[in-house]
Amino acid sequence: MTTFPGSPRLLKGGIVLIDDTTGMVQRIIVLQYNPDTVTRTLQVQGIGGESGDRLEALRLKAPPQETIKVEAEIDATDQLEFPDQNTLTTQFGIYPQLATLETIIYPQSTLLQSNNTLASLGTLEVAPIEAPLSLFVWSKNRILPMRLTEFSITEEAFDPSLNPIRAKISLGMRVLSVFDVGFDNKGGNLYLLYQKQKEAFASQAPSGTFSALGIGGIP
Repeated sequence: MTTFPGSPRLLKGGIVLIDDTTGMVQRIIVLQYNPDTVTRTLQVQGIGGESGDRLEALRLKAPPQETIKVEAEIDATDQLEFPDQNTLTTQFGIYPQLATLETIIYPQSTLLQSNNTLASLGTLEVAPIEAPLSLFVWSKNRILPMRLTEFSITEEAFDPSLNPIRAKISLGMRVLSVFDVGFDNKGGNLYLLYQKQKEAFASQAPSGTFSALGIGGIP
């Protein structure tokens, strides 16, 4: 099937894993199908939490805590129609795609074994394993440092070998601000860029009028 040559190229959302210090890209995960909805929740980080605290009522101690939820689909049906061209899918279904997403929240097995060896040798303190920095990429205007907080998979169809061939994935993410990762690394730089882009968009929006509100001004 050919597409109209003038049709726009469809951009995909996805997740990029990078080294937080060097910014070196470790893995790029492209969603097979873009989610139909992206749900964002912003929780204000204020100071004046108690009634009567007049001096602190309008103060903000940090950027809002932003959480994002998306539901994506992975489907191998089209690939299975051409088994000679998709031998990996024929053998394993969508296991590789699922594993790519799942291992984001797993510490590497080699590091687990290394920590276990250190513990058995009597090392007083074994440092927790640090994961790569995850970025949720949703167009060039939204490249967000984040941490996966929720992850559920519903496998809906299987091939004769019980390999999953269709699944729905629900991802919950918490955006990491400069108060989470600091100012002096790639994650902090990307967050500041995200907030500055948001401020730039806000400055371009037309201002409202009192007449639209049905008033002549503030009494």
